[in-house]
Amino acid sequence: MQLKHATSLAWAAVPMLAAIPTPAMAYMGPGLGFGAATTALAFLVAILLGLFSVLWYPVKRLVRRLRRDTDKAE
Repeated sequence: MQLKHATSLAWAAVPMLAAIPTPAMAYMGPGLGFGAATTALAFLVAILLGLFSVLWYPVKRLVRRLRRDTDKAE
């Protein structure tokens, strides 16, 4: 029974040990920082353009329909 307890304790310690941060001792220059910021900005713009395109299509159809109806009424 003690071996089973020790094994489960060891398996519980693995994620805790993996979560301890260790310093990378790596240099992150301005080029990498600029590239990361540009990538984040491009991702945000892509999301916003996607939302805009999904929302713009029904509005465009509604405007066309309203213009067609006013042209027929005259």
